[in-house]
Amino acid sequence: MAHSRASGGLAKLQQMGNIRWSPRTKRPDGLVRPLRVGEGFPTAVDVRNPANWRRVAYGWYVPAAVDGSIVEQRIVEQSVRLPEFGAVSGWASLRWRGATFFDGRAEGGRIELPVPLVVGGAQSLRPHPAIMTSQERLLWEEFESVGGLACTIPARALFDEIRRTRSLVQGVTAVDMAAAAKLITVAQMRDHLPRRNGWTGVPHARRVVALAIDDSRSPPETAMRLCWILDAALPPPLCNQPVFSVGGDFIGKPDLLDVEAGLVGEYDGAHHLEDDQRRHDREREELFRDHGLEYFCVVKGELGERARVVRRMHAARRRAGWLPPDRRAWTLEKPSWWRDPEARDAG
Repeated sequence: MAHSRASGGLAKLQQMGNIRWSPRTKRPDGLVRPLRVGEGFPTAVDVRNPANWRRVAYGWYVPAAVDGSIVEQRIVEQSVRLPEFGAVSGWASLRWRGATFFDGRAEGGRIELPVPLVVGGAQSLRPHPAIMTSQERLLWEEFESVGGLACTIPARALFDEIRRTRSLVQGVTAVDMAAAAKLITVAQMRDHLPRRNGWTGVPHARRVVALAIDDSRSPPETAMRLCWILDAALPPPLCNQPVFSVGGDFIGKPDLLDVEAGLVGEYDGAHHLEDDQRRHDREREELFRDHGLEYFCVVKGELGERARVVRRMHAARRRAGWLPPDRRAWTLEKPSWWRDPEARDAG
């Protein structure tokens, strides 16, 4: 029986954790590092033909067929501007390390962000719209080579990204998604901030990190949780914690769980409109309700109407059972067979 519960539970969890929303991504193959004119091939004559070569920085070219819209390729191309002791930082360092949701775009994908480059106080780069240059101090311990690219360590990259956004929600989302990609933990980021006393943006970074968690899985989940805490003024929920029946069967892993009230909140993105996913969502909702958990859902686009979402949250919380632990048909106690495939790697 224990084995069947384990197999069935993990199968359900893996089905719910649709791989298209994985917070980690593999760096694409076939990235092309730019070549410098005058150091062999191409020659100055070769690059005069834009049909064959595309300039990415002064004196640096890639073959014209190379797709510069791929975010990792764009990072590689702009990294050639770095001095000997400089590094890619911010969102670009995090993306290069495999964090999915740092895609180098803003405003719903309409704006392409410049690649952040830290060059240190003694260096300077010619301004260019493709890059954002920082001359703030760069320490040796903040610098490392990742896949052949000079990058800031995750804590420094995330610190720079938090300050770039200047937004509480966007900043918290950045920390949550770096943690989801297993590049850093919130505790590690919190420990990093005292080293930045006196730097621009530290008070904002402290507010951001105070609201961040290790357990969010996507930006909309973070936005929904912040709506719950900041707009609805409700106690911080648990996120993506496995819930079981008192008999030890896996029920689900809700985006948001109010343990005291017995309330589950879910965010349904665009892929939830697909027939198979909608059927699975309804079965999932019924399973939660069958075990005494009240349920509400926020769908894509609704987080822009925060007052409406807040009303739904409060109404669902009023409907919830508010049962004491000894009367609940559900529990957070993990059965002996449970092995979470999404658990954070040790260390």
